[in-house]
Amino acid sequence: MPELPEAESIARALDHALAGRVITKVEVFFPRLRTPLAPLLSAGLPGRRILGCRRRARYAVADLDDGRALVLHFGMSGVARVEDARRPRRKHEHVVVTLDDGRALKFEDPRRFGAFEVQELGPDGWPVSLAGIGVEPLSDDFTGEMLFLASRGLRRPAKELLMDNSIVTGIGNIYAAETLFACGIAPQRPASSLTRRECAALVRAARRILRAAIRLGGTTVHDFRNVDGSEGKFVQRLKIYGKAKCPRCGSATAKVVLGGRTSWYCPACQH
Repeated sequence: MPELPEAESIARALDHALAGRVITKVEVFFPRLRTPLAPLLSAGLPGRRILGCRRRARYAVADLDDGRALVLHFGMSGVARVEDARRPRRKHEHVVVTLDDGRALKFEDPRRFGAFEVQELGPDGWPVSLAGIGVEPLSDDFTGEMLFLASRGLRRPAKELLMDNSIVTGIGNIYAAETLFACGIAPQRPASSLTRRECAALVRAARRILRAAIRLGGTTVHDFRNVDGSEGKFVQRLKIYGKAKCPRCGSATAKVVLGGRTSWYCPACQH
């Protein structure tokens, strides 16, 4: 599932490709993804200009000139492309938005867990469905003290704290595992056992790892592809996720399922 760096890479590429373009036609080829697609056809999108594209959490948000936005979530296998509109449609391309320069924004999603919607913007300037989600991990609001206070009294594992979108949004499974490994913290440790120093270290590590992943276009483990079809290169920098041996001490890694997601860790290095 695309996490923050992948969504950021997609949003930046879409901003470069779509800013200033006018929508001329919208086509839908499947009834629904995570949410119905039919509303796209009655939303009055032809004639609307795309002002640019940005990211919030794991969503790409393409702002329109009428105060609304196209909101894209990529689920497990969603791919957005901007290419010649005349190129034959792929089997799982469920939405095609034709542009005034002869290209089209195409949304492909074989597993159909993604979303492609039109939404009004709320008072905070973001789509209404994104109200109430947690702070951005690359923002000044994500601090060690904030994470420490959020962890008080929580019996949930430390990894689930980092993946709780109501607290901090977009870190996701891969980057939570990498962040905990960088700090020597076991993913199953109770969040309430984290010290202020450890929370500050987690914030620093998460920011460093996320920024490095953004520079390398995200992480492709299975399905993720950027707008131009390229894979995320951060997979080459992963330290613990998917690894059989710890790169730090050479011990065999272990796996634990937390919150429905598998997490790799080193029993010798992470406590």
